[in-house]
Amino acid sequence: MGAEEDVGKRIRRLRKAIRYHAYRYYVLDDPEITDAEYDALMAELKELEAAHPELVTPDSPTQRVGAEPLPQFEKVEHRTPLLSLDNAFDEEEVRAWERRIRRLLGDDTDLQYTVEPKIDGLAVSLTYEEGRLVQGATRGNGFVGEDVTQNLRTIPAIPLRIPVVGDEAPPAYLEARGEVYMPRDRFEELNRRREEAGEKPFANPRNAAAGSVRQLDSSITASRPLSVFVYAVEAVEGVTVSAQWDGLSYLQRLGFPKAENIARCDDLDTALDLYRKWLDQRDALNYDADGVVIKVDSFAQQERLGEVSHAPRWAIAYKFPAHEGITKLLRIGINVGRTGTLNPYAELEPVQLGGVTIRHATLHNEADIHRKDIREGDTVIVKRAGDVIPQVVAPMTELRTGQETVFDMVRTCPVCGEPVVKPEEEVMYYCINASCPAQLVARVEHFASRGAMDIEGFGARLAQTFVEKGLLGDVADFYYLKQDDILELEGFAEKSVANLLAAIEASKERPLWRLLTGLGIRGVGAIVAQLLARNFASLDELMAASEGELEVIEGLGPHTAKSIVDFFAQDRNRNLVEKLRRARVRMTRLPEEEAPKEGQLNGLTFVITGTLPTMSREAATELIEAQGGRVTSSVSRNTSYLLVGESPGGTKVRRAEELGVPSVTEEELRELVDGG
Repeated sequence: MGAEEDVGKRIRRLRKAIRYHAYRYYVLDDPEITDAEYDALMAELKELEAAHPELVTPDSPTQRVGAEPLPQFEKVEHRTPLLSLDNAFDEEEVRAWERRIRRLLGDDTDLQYTVEPKIDGLAVSLTYEEGRLVQGATRGNGFVGEDVTQNLRTIPAIPLRIPVVGDEAPPAYLEARGEVYMPRDRFEELNRRREEAGEKPFANPRNAAAGSVRQLDSSITASRPLSVFVYAVEAVEGVTVSAQWDGLSYLQRLGFPKAENIARCDDLDTALDLYRKWLDQRDALNYDADGVVIKVDSFAQQERLGEVSHAPRWAIAYKFPAHEGITKLLRIGINVGRTGTLNPYAELEPVQLGGVTIRHATLHNEADIHRKDIREGDTVIVKRAGDVIPQVVAPMTELRTGQETVFDMVRTCPVCGEPVVKPEEEVMYYCINASCPAQLVARVEHFASRGAMDIEGFGARLAQTFVEKGLLGDVADFYYLKQDDILELEGFAEKSVANLLAAIEASKERPLWRLLTGLGIRGVGAIVAQLLARNFASLDELMAASEGELEVIEGLGPHTAKSIVDFFAQDRNRNLVEKLRRARVRMTRLPEEEAPKEGQLNGLTFVITGTLPTMSREAATELIEAQGGRVTSSVSRNTSYLLVGESPGGTKVRRAEELGVPSVTEEELRELVDGG
């Protein structure tokens, strides 16, 4: 078999695989591979066909855009093809694209670009006659789409009638093109409702949007939280539009929504700077974007550049690094947390996500593993968003071989071998051995952390070392460390030992709430600890409090109250407190812990949920309290605002909605502080 025959076989296999995955993605809305993996298949096929043009056939996936339209919908032939875009995955590919267009236009040609987010949704064409929406169609295969007019009419962001703007009447004919998408926050809420109803949740917002638009029953579409961004004037009568930027401005003037922060750039370097800014903020967006689209701005230049069979030469999609990938789940392991929780995690075949090699991912708890039907040996979809811990999204059940193993939680602690328990009202299992080494390392690290006693320079590595060497048997042992003992450890000299001992000594005077946080009481994080410090003048007062006395504190629930009482009822914990007392660790509150300060937020109570764009929870709490506000851990009728970040807790959001508690973003909080 010759080399040419080998290449031909590989090309045929690639075409078959791409057609199959295009069908899963475009027609069934049920993809089996990630966009990044699909792009890699297409890139390999393009490369092989470029090297062997004699093997190119008219039905190759490189010669068309997508898949055939669904037969249930009327077919719509696009007046001009709704083409896809060529992709670039690094800066050099983008610069190579610019060099190609300059060769066609002339090296001395002045170029401007528009830069837009590449929304991960469903491409649609919207046709208006005399200002009325008369047809809405999907991309389909780029040449023939599906008539989904009735469904698109249900999306509030799409104008049913273009209004008269000043003296400017609506155009006699307009075709606008855009992307239907589902906002991330609304997607999470939709999935929550589906799970409560026993329905399968959507894999991602793109699938949810595509599936919603392509419903035969438009009432289902109407029930879904869809929106749209427009990105092009494809055709217009009676109005002269000479550039992409002008077209977007015209559409916005007519009442169409467009993505924020779109910009026109005078050179490619500025466009690439915008790409980097979009990349930095991609996880803070309320919609999925998988890259940016860089377009030659001038329509005259676009026309001169033209297109190849599947894509325009005048635009390129510069893709973000992948956030999702597919890999093998080798084993489900167990970590033991500082409070004894048994936390399952996935050991994975290494996979690249967002430029990072992922080998482990969280699995939350046993109930979540069973709900998703994740098994050892499965091929799984792994997701990584921003800097959060990667998580296993779902198994690819269609790839199972029968060798996969159903997960059952261990009955003894994997570290100390003692039996584990599962409280009836909880989903977590616990190791209740107070001497469990895994818990001790985690408790030591937590006690010294910045959010607790803030012992500078003492992190996870030192926690492991100090426990293994027997220098720390509990957190109080920090205050009984001797210089000579530490000097025996590798990496320590007199100066570094002196710095550590000074940091430990300084931690004795930390505010009471930090000590309460550092003790590691289940349910008592920094916010609850500050709440306790405002209500009890000393640790002794708190230790003497009953569940009833704790439950009446606004923002403190019965489970946390019981957890606090149970903690101090144990002799080992009371002995720990006495050991800290002998070391002269502060156990009384400071004056600034007693009452809220005067400020713009006087009398307002906040609850924080999710990850804020630029502030940690501690920083947000400090800002609120510095302005006279209070922060509690749970939503009640007395809550003034729910401060919401990315990936908020569903329980808090639902409770706020039930009670009519308004939500604010970090930006809106700052406006409140500024007196807005």
